Amino acid sequence: MRALRGPRLLAKRDGTRDRVVRAMLLVTMSASVAAAAVSRVQSAGELRWCGDLQGGEPYVFQDPAGGEGIVGFEVEIADAIARRLGVRAAFVQNDWQMLIPALERGDCDVVLNGLEVTPARAARVRFSRPYYRFGLSLMVRRADAARFRDLAALGDRRVATLGGSLGADVLERSRVTVVLHEGVEEPYIDLEQGRVDGVVLDHIIAARYGVPRAALEQVAEVGEGVYAIALRPADEDLARAVDEALGALVTSGELRAILTRWRLWDDRQGLLEAPLPSADVSARSLGWPALRLFLQGAAVTIVISASAMLLAVGGGLALSLVRRYGGRVARMLATAYVEVFRGTPVLLQLYVLYYGLAPLVALDAFTAAVLGLGLNYAAYEAELYRAGLEAVPVEQTEAALALGMSRGLALRRIVLPQAVRVALPGIANDFIALLKDSSLVSVITVVELTKQMTITAVDVRGWLVPGLLCAALYLAMSLPLSRLARQLERRLVPVAR
Repeated sequence: MRALRGPRLLAKRDGTRDRVVRAMLLVTMSASVAAAAVSRVQSAGELRWCGDLQGGEPYVFQDPAGGEGIVGFEVEIADAIARRLGVRAAFVQNDWQMLIPALERGDCDVVLNGLEVTPARAARVRFSRPYYRFGLSLMVRRADAARFRDLAALGDRRVATLGGSLGADVLERSRVTVVLHEGVEEPYIDLEQGRVDGVVLDHIIAARYGVPRAALEQVAEVGEGVYAIALRPADEDLARAVDEALGALVTSGELRAILTRWRLWDDRQGLLEAPLPSADVSARSLGWPALRLFLQGAAVTIVISASAMLLAVGGGLALSLVRRYGGRVARMLATAYVEVFRGTPVLLQLYVLYYGLAPLVALDAFTAAVLGLGLNYAAYEAELYRAGLEAVPVEQTEAALALGMSRGLALRRIVLPQAVRVALPGIANDFIALLKDSSLVSVITVVELTKQMTITAVDVRGWLVPGLLCAALYLAMSLPLSRLARQLERRLVPVAR
């Protein structure tokens, strides 16, 4: 028995030792995982932070003194945090509404760009301690200030804000009709032009872009919130390091100096030591209400696309006839139109039509969307008609003239029917392209299918299912058009030949 006892005790001790070793390894591995984010940043030598230059002054914007540098109070905060981590700050440009997806993809280490702490974002990212406190400012036209003193007074009128912002959350809980923009200056342009009756944005934005407009007046604050830095939930050590750096900025007075330099310090900032308020982070489900909104967005897409295509078809036909049969000056003007509209982005044309011409012609968003797409595609349809006209043998026109027809009658009865047959398949294909390009009109506040998808993706805390549903609806709309285009190619083109 004694002979067996020693080996058993040894085995027991060895087993204990193994468990201790395994536990120590697990602790070491956990520590290494926890320190992975900071090590990654320090190994790279830079803290990559996502932002959007379109946010403008005073957040992050191109240095007005020239060069390729960027300036702003958040640029200085990013530099100060990176300096405390022993690295440099590297800015990564992204669209503001796509900052969180960019962070999740790993495009950057943190997001720092006037990112308001909202329930939707808190469900997806880990927020640092706040670095700025703001109020939500309601602005109306000065002529309406006496009767629109708060959101309740606005009733169901149109009120603008930024998509995905805290202002959007506040407005959705009121009776007003929410109009979403993608830039900070455009809402105030719409308010001046009477396209909306109010604007709710952070008081920083209101002070820079709304208050200087003499026709507008700030009437109330309808809420308050904080800016914080967003990090991936798994990057716990980096979150702690960022919090420590922000804490050091607060206690040392450096944060106050930065905010004072940009004329942002006020009494609210004395509360930066307070913890973030708790928030309900439950996500909405993709149920029938969301599906109904998707279908409404699809209907808007169809109406805009069909209306714009009618304009493009008629305008393209007129342009092609002028280029072929018009006088010298008329041909030059028609050619210039085609080259300008084909040679510049439709997105730029929408901006110019809706915002650039607003002081002269204040078009509503739907009209501007139809005109913008229609005028752009008219240039492409003109080329299709031109090809159709050139496909008709000139001898047919000569024969019609020899029979006593006028040139206009020959064109209407002989040339155009054949030219249209040749152009129709291409026109059907362009209608499919226009259906997809209609997603661009969201930049002028039209909530079509793609814009509704981005709104729903934020609500349900995910992009995959809303994206697949959006794609399915686009396919359901475009597949019949694709079949029509193929049938036209089989039936009409041979006739023209």
